[in-house]
Amino acid sequence: MEVKVQGHPVYVTHKGTGAPALFLHGVPDTAELWDAAIAGVADRYACYAPDFQGIHRSAINPAFDYSFDGYADWVEALVTALDIHQPITLVAHDWGGLIGAAWASKYPQRIARIVLMNTAFTPRYRWHAWARAWRTPVLGELSMWLMSRTMLSRELRRGSRKLSAAQIHAIWCGAPSKMSARMTILKLYRSANPEQLVSWESRWQQLTERVPVKILWGAHDPYLPRWVASSFNTQDIEIIEGSGHWVPAEAPERLIAALKQMAATP
Repeated sequence: MEVKVQGHPVYVTHKGTGAPALFLHGVPDTAELWDAAIAGVADRYACYAPDFQGIHRSAINPAFDYSFDGYADWVEALVTALDIHQPITLVAHDWGGLIGAAWASKYPQRIARIVLMNTAFTPRYRWHAWARAWRTPVLGELSMWLMSRTMLSRELRRGSRKLSAAQIHAIWCGAPSKMSARMTILKLYRSANPEQLVSWESRWQQLTERVPVKILWGAHDPYLPRWVASSFNTQDIEIIEGSGHWVPAEAPERLIAALKQMAATP
């Protein structure tokens, strides 16, 4: 389905019935990251998974506000466009976790529960090498222009050894194959200075005192050190040995089990 968000078309996968769940993907993914998980919980949740603006099937918003407030307002505009009024289960990975955490912190009344996977929302985290390159003028553009399918495949395998050839092909076709999406990714990385998160920490802490937060963490993540999993003010942390950065693709059964357990908990 397609909805207008801040005046621009956004593609949203919508399946299932029940309490609403919003799935936010990261970089360089699309809504298709969640296909297996959504198939497993569509009998419990009304699932919504958008392509982020400027990615895959969603149009670029030239006036988009690439800031934590801007990300939060974009998700809020999306939820409003989807006409969702019940408290929402937020499920997010990678950059989707940062975007989702900003939204949840700014609009806490929207949130029923949260599941995060291999993401960061703390000023103490420092970017990995690729992120530092993308944040650097000229070097970032050069790396995006030189990116090839072979290079991306090699990097994805480094991040998650269990990704299949079909999964890697879908990731490439969804976002990185398009130069416009690569430029959106550059803007994402260049907008988010970790020190800006200092002002968001108190809002996040207040949120987590009211709603349950579960962390699913791939143990073999070359981009995010394991200590980041402990930075979300929750003790409900499940380390998944044998998985890397892309938990939703490598171990969707663990996410399905977590969401079903949450659905059964009042």
